[in-house]
Amino acid sequence: MAGHNVLTGILAIIFGLLIVAFPLISAATLSILTGLGIILIGIWLLGIAYETWNVSKGTSIAALILGIIGIIVGIGLFGNILAFSILTGMVIYIGGLFLIITGIIALISGKGAGRWSGILGIILGIIYLIIGIYALNPFYLAAIIGIFLIISGIFQIFLPGVEE
Repeated sequence: MAGHNVLTGILAIIFGLLIVAFPLISAATLSILTGLGIILIGIWLLGIAYETWNVSKGTSIAALILGIIGIIVGIGLFGNILAFSILTGMVIYIGGLFLIITGIIALISGKGAGRWSGILGIILGIIYLIIGIYALNPFYLAAIIGIFLIISGIFQIFLPGVEE
């Protein structure tokens, strides 16, 4: 399957399903889910950085840096109720901005699957910010990250990507 990123597609789907499957019960659960969600996006971005290295060094480095930052931020939020409570307002913006920036990176770096993942990331990032600002139920925020990863994974598996 030249041009199809089956492994990263499957990982994105699995990560997305994991994020959607967790129920949100308390602040501890929310901090764990938010941290886990950002960690999983960071891991996915590291995979994208590796895959795009031969095509675009700049995009690959941007994805690598964002992936590392995502993992660090995710680890800092994972189960840390105090940090989560202090940064609750910022977490909404961080999550939405991660989706938007990830979408921009995918849009710039790719053809086919990358382009569609990019458009999806930008749209869902904006929706994430709107829902995060106005909605009281954070389950929807985790669901948006999960949906983004699932659909991006499907795009990576079934749509042609960058030909090597």
